[in-house]
Amino acid sequence: MGLPILKHPTFSLVLPSSQQTVVFRPFLVKEEKILLIAQAGGDQADIVRAIQQVISNCVVTEGVDVENFTTFDLEYFFIKLRSKSVQNVIELQYKDNEDQKIYTVEVDLDQVEVVKDKEANSKVVITSSSGLNLRYPRLSIMDDVKDLDNAVDFNFAIMQACIETIYDGDTVYNPSDFSADELKEYIDSLDVKTYQNIQLFIEAMPRVEHVVQYTNSNGKEVKITLKTLTDFFTLG
Repeated sequence: MGLPILKHPTFSLVLPSSQQTVVFRPFLVKEEKILLIAQAGGDQADIVRAIQQVISNCVVTEGVDVENFTTFDLEYFFIKLRSKSVQNVIELQYKDNEDQKIYTVEVDLDQVEVVKDKEANSKVVITSSSGLNLRYPRLSIMDDVKDLDNAVDFNFAIMQACIETIYDGDTVYNPSDFSADELKEYIDSLDVKTYQNIQLFIEAMPRVEHVVQYTNSNGKEVKITLKTLTDFFTLG
């Protein structure tokens, strides 16, 4: 007689970027191992790939490709997945800058949402007949920027990842048909106003954000804004 097959509950969430409803199961011991191995290695790109693999394993809805997630889709999904797989309330420790004491704050992961402060046009007009259609960068950008050691190259890589199509009259160009050097040369040739409009789109990108607060020993109320997965799970 074989061992019993364990059944697991399923949950659903709405992807922030596409508003698609996705059904998922909690992650199991085998997925926990993937996360622990990546965390032990300490490489941020490996950790992101591990999270991506775990989410992919846990998605029940057919046709969902985690490769097409935006960065904030990944962060949001993993926070909700962690909530359903382990527990929704986590404790973080924070060293106060004023009294130098350690404070413990609780975060309810079920209350964490994606915020968007302002709107930005995804269509950037260059001339009356030419322009760019933008999108939020996909997860592949993590591999593209992991070895970049200066802000200028990093910024250009993000801009490049945001370009979905380039149009000139009736001709539409897909960036994937061109080399990185060709795209960099194209971006270098853009006028300053177009460059600034792309920057505005990037700056307005939705993000996971949650505010927690505590009162220190001096009676001062302190607010901490959590914005990254590192903030949510390793703040110290």
